[in-house]
Amino acid sequence: MTTPLIAQQELTDHPHYRYRGCAPDPDNPRMAAGDPDVSVDAWAPYTGDGAEPQRDRIGREKAAVRVCGYCPVQALCRTYANTEVVEAGSGGGPDVVRLAEPEGVWGGQIALERHRALIARRAGTAVVSEQALAEARSPQKLAVLQALAVELYETRVAHRAGMDVRRTNWHRSALCSLLGLNKETATRDDLLAAAVHHGLLPGTHRIVWDGLWPIAAAPNTDGSRQRRIAPGFPLDLLTPRPRQRRTPTPSVQVPAGRGPAARPGDRCLPHFTPAPAAPALPLPATVLEPAA
Repeated sequence: MTTPLIAQQELTDHPHYRYRGCAPDPDNPRMAAGDPDVSVDAWAPYTGDGAEPQRDRIGREKAAVRVCGYCPVQALCRTYANTEVVEAGSGGGPDVVRLAEPEGVWGGQIALERHRALIARRAGTAVVSEQALAEARSPQKLAVLQALAVELYETRVAHRAGMDVRRTNWHRSALCSLLGLNKETATRDDLLAAAVHHGLLPGTHRIVWDGLWPIAAAPNTDGSRQRRIAPGFPLDLLTPRPRQRRTPTPSVQVPAGRGPAARPGDRCLPHFTPAPAAPALPLPATVLEPAA
């Protein structure tokens, strides 16, 4: 599982991190670079005097989420904010699990959404928000899901989806996050089953079976590999092929010397085994008499 430190490093090392929407505007550092009408404080927790009016809080959070929708590092930002930090419980009590960023707006999510997702993960029942489903219904992500349902290799998935491999893998990784799946452990079947469950793919959609192969639905978080074999499996990547159903053919044993197989209802005749042939005896030598 990705640690907060690794997730934060991947976010800040991304080449487009400096173009994030919540960064300060170079001309006006108090306003956001993604929208000069939105303050940079829209993403941070409220620290003013007294209680913040609900209308003001909802307004600034909506503005921040809207800017996040155009951010080039939104997925990495959301991944980092949703990573879990485990702290030892006080007085020998149970460990405490908290979010890496429990407050503010991160990756287009407000703090309440991230806490609900954390509770759902701990309970084993992931909750997918309407906003996440709306993002998953984009034409590009639906094209990737439809291609993934009938193709097994990343190059073929990308070709059918009409985009390059890198962009296809990015959409697959984003779909795992949007549907509440762990990108490190989710399989192709998990992603397609979640897509059918949430109505992104119709239940009658043809899905090619890939065999009993634990193939990751998305590449590693660093994008280094696409297909990974689970521990205990051979390291050589064999080609998974769709399962084909074959009609079993009843086999009939044919006794030795009977010839063609007997059909049901045929009359069974007694079978005699011929005696083994006697070995050939050597011929006596012929004595020729001289002619008179």
